[in-house]
Amino acid sequence: MRYRLTIEYDGGPFQGWQRLPQAPSVQGALEDAVEKLTGVRSDVTGAGRTDAGVHATGQVAHVDIEKPIEAWKLAEALNAHLRPHPIAVLEAAEAPPSFHARFDAVRRSYRYLIVNRRAPLTVQRGFAWRVGPELDAEAMNRAAASLIGKHDFTTFRDANCQAKSPVKTLDEARVERRAAEIECRFVAPSFLHRQVRSMVGTLVEVGLGKMSADDVADALAAKDRARCGPVAPPDGLYLTRVDYAK
Repeated sequence: MRYRLTIEYDGGPFQGWQRLPQAPSVQGALEDAVEKLTGVRSDVTGAGRTDAGVHATGQVAHVDIEKPIEAWKLAEALNAHLRPHPIAVLEAAEAPPSFHARFDAVRRSYRYLIVNRRAPLTVQRGFAWRVGPELDAEAMNRAAASLIGKHDFTTFRDANCQAKSPVKTLDEARVERRAAEIECRFVAPSFLHRQVRSMVGTLVEVGLGKMSADDVADALAAKDRARCGPVAPPDGLYLTRVDYAK
């Protein structure tokens, strides 16, 4: 039986989603939990391979389990075996054998949280990027609009990215301020390695007055990684939603 899992996690203690032989990973912790429950080692395949320190509130994965179990019981049992890891299975549902969490996804949504204040973070430490100087969120939003559409995102692509092509289609890019919090949202069918953090770092340069919206458009067109601003830290990044055609 194939099951679709919706998962939330704090990425801070992990070296990312993908299992690693000598380092803690979200995928590894989930596969450990499945093995404790079933006695069988099974692959848990995620929709997105989040980096070290990146969080998720709506990651989706699939897993095959030989002995059928009611979906709600599976979620409860996995959560029991996941303790004390900061990972929670929010929902489990039966899925057709052909369902693939990664390849069937048609849209992924990310949120990046910036706290724009001088004081250090306390309760949000590890879950947001604190930027002390005042940021112009409206200028950041105008600059973000130039990233929407189908482009060669080489400028915002990590040097170690393994994607076959740097061409991606960004459906949504917007920046909004709510008091001291600035939220950046990005939606696309798929993203390049560290693309979101690279875009956020560049937009912060706009917010600081070091770049203009035209500079961002020019940097994108240049297809030159050297034109990218500093890469934002992983703390403020969240995979919030994965959409499927059915």
